[in-house]
Amino acid sequence: MRKLFLLVVIVMAAITASAQEGIYLGGGISLWRNNDVDKTSFSITPDVGYNLSEKWAVGVELAYAHNGVEPKINGNAFALAPYARYSFYENKIVRLFLDMGFGFSTYKEKHVDSVNGFEIGVKPGLAVKLNDNFSFITKVGFAGYRDDYYRGEENGFGVGLDGENISIGIEYEF
Repeated sequence: MRKLFLLVVIVMAAITASAQEGIYLGGGISLWRNNDVDKTSFSITPDVGYNLSEKWAVGVELAYAHNGVEPKINGNAFALAPYARYSFYENKIVRLFLDMGFGFSTYKEKHVDSVNGFEIGVKPGLAVKLNDNFSFITKVGFAGYRDDYYRGEENGFGVGLDGENISIGIEYEF
């Protein structure tokens, strides 16, 4: 875990050192504890992107997730999800966008074979500008296809706008 955190810090520092206007860094974290089944789960999802124009950006999200039910079952997932972002509405404070992309993941529990999965689809989002550099970002829902993707939703095609498909984070634009 320390090595992964150190790698993320080094990558972000390298990007920051060579940053140009149009580059943004973002991401989110989550932590959940279920005392009924003694389960702890967390995820770290940094992303980096580049604004091609006022309407279009490209980026990639990296993800690390851990699920642990004490004392025996522990699972770790890694994912890579490139995307294209289309901003279809913007005023001085609020921006509405669609992240269109695909993702690949691998999930491994102790003493069990790893499971590889993918997703392809659209995630609608909202950005609220806090100041010239920082924005509050939320993505609500998913429309597309998933097969054994690390987030644990059912396999298949569909649209999900429930509370399990909400991500909240912060974004810093250079």
